[in-house]
Amino acid sequence: MASDKIKQGFVGLLVLLISACSSVPIEPEGRYQVQTRKSLQRWSFEGRVAIAGKKEAWQATINWAHATNEEKIKLAGPLGQGATLIQLTGDNVTIDRGDNKPLTSTQPELFINQQLGLFVPVQSLSYWVVGVPEPNSRYNLTPTGFTQTGWLIDYKQMKSVNSLAMPYKITVSNEQLKLKLIIDQWVLNDTTVQ
Repeated sequence: MASDKIKQGFVGLLVLLISACSSVPIEPEGRYQVQTRKSLQRWSFEGRVAIAGKKEAWQATINWAHATNEEKIKLAGPLGQGATLIQLTGDNVTIDRGDNKPLTSTQPELFINQQLGLFVPVQSLSYWVVGVPEPNSRYNLTPTGFTQTGWLIDYKQMKSVNSLAMPYKITVSNEQLKLKLIIDQWVLNDTTVQ
């Protein structure tokens, strides 16, 4: 009878240990460190984005291609519904929702935010998604990222891409908005890495 209680106690202890092991967080491939990306002339990624404001929230797949002085951002809902293409060239922006009625403006951030219904710092994001602060604004380092122009940029997980530590999971937030981005595949200077 005493051995049955010992066995039950041992089994209970094993169950606790096993459940404790399953809740141990997975360590990212690397920790965030501020760095420069001068060698990145072109980059693109495929991933998923979730944006939540005080009154509105949405999720989409995202394909973002960057070249010198040009950004192409394609957002799409489930099964490609509501596909939107945002093209930034210098101070010009075009938003095409696939209805053969593209809209253009010379005030990119204001126009994009009017169209999306949420304030998303798209021009700053073009730096933040590759892991660097925007060069023309002050920033303060945090243990997992930095703050800049009222935003907290938090690199939840990094991954090795062509020997560079690139963002895999990013959260960008302020008092009004929270943006979560998961980057599934990077293409750096025309080299594809998943």
